Amino acid sequence: MTEPLPTRSQLLQACRGRPPVDHFLAPHARELTVLHHRRLGEERDAVPTLDERRAQLVRGIDRWARANLPVAPGGAYLHTEGLGAITDRLAQLTAHAHSALAESSDWDLWFAWERLAELAVAYEDLATELVAGRRRLPDIT
Repeated sequence: MTEPLPTRSQLLQACRGRPPVDHFLAPHARELTVLHHRRLGEERDAVPTLDERRAQLVRGIDRWARANLPVAPGGAYLHTEGLGAITDRLAQLTAHAHSALAESSDWDLWFAWERLAELAVAYEDLATELVAGRRRLPDIT
């Protein structure tokens, strides 16, 4: 049996670094969030290095997904991006939402958190369909 994917709450908790979630994706999601925070902060000169590390983490997640998620039948709907890219976007939106708490207008704050919430719901829908074999990921590993 495959290891189930974390719920959206568990993955968002992992992005925030609390409490620890016991799943392969958790430390990857946390590190991706830290990298996005660093990109938003004072380490703009390090963006190429940060993005290289992000790409490594995304590839690692995609490889894990290919090895651990059920193989969906050929007729299953194909998702447009890999699990690594989705996790990276969740991490990015988490970093933006937390930055918006300190720096943005009420509208920007609402918009940042709304985008994060929508992607989190979409992730959980995808996770359910992947585990059930109704959806498949692109072969990008």
